[in-house]
Amino acid sequence: MANPLYDGLFGAHAGKTLPFLHLQDGQVITYHEFLTMAARFANAMARLGLQPGDRVAVQVEKSPEALAIYAACAQAGLVFLPLNTAYTVDELSYFIEDSGASLIVCDGGNAVPLGDLATKLGAKCETLNADGSGTLKDLARDLPDVFATVDRGGDDLAAFLYTSGTTGRSKGAMLTQNNLLSNARTLVGEWQFTADDVLLHALPIFHTHGLFVATNVTLAAGGSMFFLPKFDLDQIIERLPDATTMMGVPTFYTRLLGDDRFTRELAAHMRLFVSGSAPLLAETHIQFEKLTGHRILERYGMTETNMNTSNPYDGERRAGTVGFPLPGVELKITDPESGDSLPTGEVGQIEVRGPNVFKGYWQMPDKTAAELRQNGFFITGDLGRIDTEGYVHIVGRNKDLIISGGYNIYPKEIELVLDDQPGVLESAVIGVPHPDFGETVVGVVVPEPGTTPDTEALMDVVRHSLARFKHPRKIVILDELPRNTMGKVQKNALREKYDGLFAP
Repeated sequence: MANPLYDGLFGAHAGKTLPFLHLQDGQVITYHEFLTMAARFANAMARLGLQPGDRVAVQVEKSPEALAIYAACAQAGLVFLPLNTAYTVDELSYFIEDSGASLIVCDGGNAVPLGDLATKLGAKCETLNADGSGTLKDLARDLPDVFATVDRGGDDLAAFLYTSGTTGRSKGAMLTQNNLLSNARTLVGEWQFTADDVLLHALPIFHTHGLFVATNVTLAAGGSMFFLPKFDLDQIIERLPDATTMMGVPTFYTRLLGDDRFTRELAAHMRLFVSGSAPLLAETHIQFEKLTGHRILERYGMTETNMNTSNPYDGERRAGTVGFPLPGVELKITDPESGDSLPTGEVGQIEVRGPNVFKGYWQMPDKTAAELRQNGFFITGDLGRIDTEGYVHIVGRNKDLIISGGYNIYPKEIELVLDDQPGVLESAVIGVPHPDFGETVVGVVVPEPGTTPDTEALMDVVRHSLARFKHPRKIVILDELPRNTMGKVQKNALREKYDGLFAP
């Protein structure tokens, strides 16, 4: 037996003195230096008594050391559990207890409360700070810089990622070695990554996008990264001339477009811009292409599956779509009630099957059975359609579907009309309780800077464009939409905010 994930992503680079990470301060970490650091961490975790299959919960700021913990877990056969740095100690307690983590790695500022939690749960707690210092680094410093890679199978667990938990308890998605490795290799081929690529990496590494897409693809191709702690417009613009590719959330691109320093000349040498984690407005697509000549490549993935679809590298990257299913991934649109496949063009729930699809939810057999069919298709919870040319369109989340007076209303359809109006930067359409209809439609509009949209004029446009049952009962103006750390609009927060709008 071998260790597919470590061998496929990390081990192939052992001894290489080629650059892997370019840091903000100008320091360069080679593959050899990175893997040496990871081996020391693997030895440290073994010294702490961890065994293959144990979970390692990590809530630390982005740093080379934080990334090396991921490599160390792969090498030692441990299950890597990255946690959002925005979570409070109270929120962390659920993830740590539910996962049965044997080791908590946290920022020194949380050492006392998380140390107390670790003691209560019979776990260990070590620290790692943003500058790379901490008790885990101290423990690893004098340990050997080689580690005997632990044998694991492709179906063994490599990571847990907890879903956002906007409804009910967060679920721990169990990702296997093959899930992660197969997806990385597929994306390398589809997006034509090579060892010559230099990726501009300003994403967090507690999320699929920054860790299992951006980082794994770079590793699988043998390229390098400008490894920035976070999105910083000045740093992005400074580093762009030396990069070949960039992965970001839509906010990255709107901020670039809003800066006069971002020009066609600055982006001329770039090979590829990729966007994900939240829908990219069609207007952003258009503005970006007009300014730079580049058409942003949008793709679709999720916590439980990594990437499912992508617009083509060669071919039309169509705004408002997420392209075609990736090689080896099957995608179908089904009726939410019957599970039967729907004809081309009809809206239904998206189901996917392939080597990228997770193993199930940790300690939640009922949830797993409800969402992961016995035939291997995963019910994503997303609503979508496939057009006559095969492009996949995401319409929204199943839970965002509005049922008003017995009619099904898809928010995206109304949002597209609102977004297209003068003075509207973006919109979000939600359903809120209504005494007569059960639910009714509310449109939330963010104005473009310096404008105040006429809500009555917006209502008139919708009345002329859409059937009566889809008309918002009210349109409200907000300065900005609530978003999570990856830029995704939090419609649950909007529903809570306007829950009593039509209370009798």
